[in-house]
Amino acid sequence: MARQSISFTKKNDEWLKAQVDSEEYASKSELINDLIRQARGQQVQVDWIRAKLNKSEVNGFTDETKEQILKQSRSLLLSKGP
Repeated sequence: MARQSISFTKKNDEWLKAQVDSEEYASKSELINDLIRQARGQQVQVDWIRAKLNKSEVNGFTDETKEQILKQSRSLLLSKGP
């Protein structure tokens, strides 16, 4: 595993320490890795939505309802979970 040295603002460092102190996470590293996994999962969803929008702009509007698109989006996000 790659080692990194990073700096945090005081408020962010206090928040990280509080998460570890509450035993939500075993270490700051574990917490940071979890946050990055969450951000990557969100990026997958954003990229999927962007692709749908781009396709719609090129091909016209989709026949899918907003509920169908939302269901697909949620399904994609859940399948990419931690």
